[in-house]
Amino acid sequence: MVMGQTPLFGATAPQFDFLQFARVIFASQQGTLVELGIGPIVTAGLLMQLLKGSDILKFDFKKPEERGVFQTATKLVTYIVIAAESIVYATAVYGPGVHEPYILYVMIGQLMAASIIIMFLDELIQKGWGLGSGISLFIMAGVAQQILWSLFSPLPAGDGGTVGIIPYVAQQMMSGDLSNVLFRSNQLPSIFGLCLTAGILLILVFTQGMKIEIPIVSTKYRGFSAVYPIKMLYTSNIPVILASALTANAVFLGQMLWANFNPRNNNAFMNILGQFDPTSPSTPIGGIIYYVTPPRGLAIALLDPGRAIGYILFMVGIVVLFGKLWVELGGLSPKSAAQNLLDADVQIPGFRRSNAPVEALLAKYIPSVTIIGSMILGLLSGVSDVLGVFGGGIGILLMVDILINYYTQLVREQVEVVMPRLGALLGRK
Repeated sequence: MVMGQTPLFGATAPQFDFLQFARVIFASQQGTLVELGIGPIVTAGLLMQLLKGSDILKFDFKKPEERGVFQTATKLVTYIVIAAESIVYATAVYGPGVHEPYILYVMIGQLMAASIIIMFLDELIQKGWGLGSGISLFIMAGVAQQILWSLFSPLPAGDGGTVGIIPYVAQQMMSGDLSNVLFRSNQLPSIFGLCLTAGILLILVFTQGMKIEIPIVSTKYRGFSAVYPIKMLYTSNIPVILASALTANAVFLGQMLWANFNPRNNNAFMNILGQFDPTSPSTPIGGIIYYVTPPRGLAIALLDPGRAIGYILFMVGIVVLFGKLWVELGGLSPKSAAQNLLDADVQIPGFRRSNAPVEALLAKYIPSVTIIGSMILGLLSGVSDVLGVFGGGIGILLMVDILINYYTQLVREQVEVVMPRLGALLGRK
């Protein structure tokens, strides 16, 4: 958090924020030491997981030596990604405004050093000197910071009040005018946004608790029985992250094509792809890109309801597509889940202890919950982005998922203390 408030030496404010789409996901801050945030760590980890999930790299995690090789390889790939992203980002974003070469080298060194420190902090927590994952902790802290800022910030805003909704309400009560408290202009925090944020949080917590429970018994510990839960949000938030990253990259590509081939919006073919405001090149005003980016704020959405509805439907469709893809690539398919159950020395009563019958049973539920859960995530993300919840749509989804994972881990640790054998079985799962 301190590095997120420390300016990057030699950096000048760029015209565009090229990582704006991923600031929440990467827990990064523009123009600071954490410019890249956890981006290199996430990128390297996702790359290795995809290589393993697609069986391009074959590792047997039941063998400690192979698990160690995979972790070492992931760390080496992380160093490579850190170096590559630091060089490319510093050169492409800040390089044009740097007149002395040594300043560019210093900026690259700062980005690399900060990213390596973040990697070490994440590793420190994962090694047992903390709780959960450092990456999850950094994301959650960043979203919580945004929510607290929207609630309590005393800085002045464009409408004559404060940015934070609580000081603003107090200010309006003292002046005797509460007419603008419910809705505010310029996407500033409002009572409507606060109620919407609370509602989205409640829906997410309720949805996270929905699951299908399949009874299982242990083949190793006689008399032990439990349930294997298949959550409604089976794919977690990965499809939303992938969909948002894809959309943002498409918008970035559209901006480059527009700036080079259609800066006056007079090319009929390029206008189909996207049109941008010449006075504000980051604002789409037409084309496909216009409908796949959210109109943030209720007032903007009401000006063009078709765009708001189109964006929400697009998010639902693309999240469902990525959800189905992630189930296959992320090792969450019925086949992989059946194998994991057998590897954990458990079986389903009434079914033979082999892959085929267990896989057939899981195949009745996993494809359905993947589609339904992805639709719920896409709908919540789209509505949150359009109506402007505190912390952003994706940020709220990530924070709730991370907090529930922390709760689950705390329960598991309590079980390990009271019932070590049961804890060992849960740990294997």
